Amino acid sequence: MEYLLLLVGFVLLIKGADVFVDGSSSVATLMKIPQFIIGLTIVSFGTSAPEAAVSISAGISGSNEISIGNVIGSNLFNLLMVVGVCSVIADMSVEKSIKKFDFPFSIVITALTVLLCAFDRKLGRLDGLVLLAAFAGYLFVTIRKAIRNKTQDEAGKKMSPLKSIIFIIVGLAAVVFGGDLVVDNAVIIAGNLGMSQTLIGLTVIAMGTSLPELVTSVVAAKKGENGLALGNVVGSNIFNILFVLATSVTISPIPVQMSAIIDLCILIVVSIVMLLMIAKDSKYTRPEGIAAVLMYAAYTAYIIYRN
Repeated sequence: MEYLLLLVGFVLLIKGADVFVDGSSSVATLMKIPQFIIGLTIVSFGTSAPEAAVSISAGISGSNEISIGNVIGSNLFNLLMVVGVCSVIADMSVEKSIKKFDFPFSIVITALTVLLCAFDRKLGRLDGLVLLAAFAGYLFVTIRKAIRNKTQDEAGKKMSPLKSIIFIIVGLAAVVFGGDLVVDNAVIIAGNLGMSQTLIGLTVIAMGTSLPELVTSVVAAKKGENGLALGNVVGSNIFNILFVLATSVTISPIPVQMSAIIDLCILIVVSIVMLLMIAKDSKYTRPEGIAAVLMYAAYTAYIIYRN
């Protein structure tokens, strides 16, 4: 039964992402907003709903040690697997704004999180409030950027405002519900195969909650909506740290293990490497996509060995 539900989950993910991307692209066209802005906000926040649900629920229940592992694992998956797979499918051009501001900003807030963790080996309510304040500032800058960068380009898919909203809501619901089915049943299957809970959390849950980002970005890349695809990745990573993790630790402070600090440092190094890849031509190509996927495979092998 778990395998059947797993298959149903994947179908909902794929079809939901297709509808969600069409609706989001239409909103960008109707509002004359660059697609990467929609990717950084509506799409990225929506596809991060599974991470938010897992981490915030864990915070409410007081067992949110899984939160930081989920966020780190999801961000690494987004950066290496999502960008990697999309780049293998088609070259990904990178918007100047993402390259100059949003991507470096994601590195800075990851470094800030490392400092907060290393200071007293825990993330407390004050730390959470600091990260939430940074999130509010980021939203302000992004919204102002959207207002300033209105475009006359209406080449994207265009539907009525009501239909666009319905597509976004229905598509996102299918993506989130499909992601839940995949994660829940993958955890059961992995447990039956003898995997430890720690390893399941670092791999199955982190990968599973990132499936909406993967499927949505792949669908966007295949449709030629590169702005949505990369904006989704960078926006999701920022949202995961500044909202998902911040809200979780504000609800319930958590002790931070040295392994989590090491993983955060790995995330920073990987982010810098991925940023350097686009320093010259502002584009991810197939060789770079393959390199990203191989880096993720190496990280997965490392955490399996470590645990």
